[in-house]
Amino acid sequence: MLLANSPFELRGTFLVTGGTRGIGRAISERFARAGGRVIAVYLRNEQAAEELQSVAAREGLPLKTCRADLTTAEGLGKIETQVRESDAALGGIVHCAATGTHRALESLTGKHLDWTFALNVRALFELVTRLLDKLERGSCILAVSSVGATHALPHYTAVGASKGALESLVRHLAVELAPRGIRANALRAGAVATDAWRSIPDAEARLAESARRSPIGRLVKTEELAWCAQFLCSAAAAGVNGQALIVDGGETIVG
Repeated sequence: MLLANSPFELRGTFLVTGGTRGIGRAISERFARAGGRVIAVYLRNEQAAEELQSVAAREGLPLKTCRADLTTAEGLGKIETQVRESDAALGGIVHCAATGTHRALESLTGKHLDWTFALNVRALFELVTRLLDKLERGSCILAVSSVGATHALPHYTAVGASKGALESLVRHLAVELAPRGIRANALRAGAVATDAWRSIPDAEARLAESARRSPIGRLVKTEELAWCAQFLCSAAAAGVNGQALIVDGGETIVG
């Protein structure tokens, strides 16, 4: 529980895309417990959305879900309407939703790249531009990235390229929006044992290797990423802008 007027307390409504599973779910729950009102966006998994709603109802958390396709005008419009109907100021946009096919370069096509960039990069751009008038001074934008933004990983070409573009978009948003008092940062996650990670070829072996290489001797947890997300979206991080916070247990600093 946070003390009243804590710099880590969250205020307003937070839109969390991909907010019902994995890292996104951990962020949705953490933000709702830290004082924010959460709209968790998801696309297909109704069971995950219902489970999150059950947690929210049991704990009395100010959290609701919204099913929408972030790659379509209809889906973006649905989200925009829900945000505008909220009776709280928009405290921030947290973009966790991601997709991508994990294939060798020779089996990738332009369609794979287009789909990956549409959700991983363009969706954030669309949300920010559509909701810019709702983002007040002190609000924030946070994009969940991955170490593939800066490190080449097997079968990660499309996703890695999109994450690199996502972090570049964050840096430009940080500069463009700073005069409005709006910050933008990225959370660069290491290997995490989520359903998304397990869709990667040889996932279990790669997760085990990441844990072995990490100085802390294990993978980072979704809850640990959520705590870092809370920090970046709180007043405690008022001086942090245009940065990528790496949360990987130190794996990427060892040879």
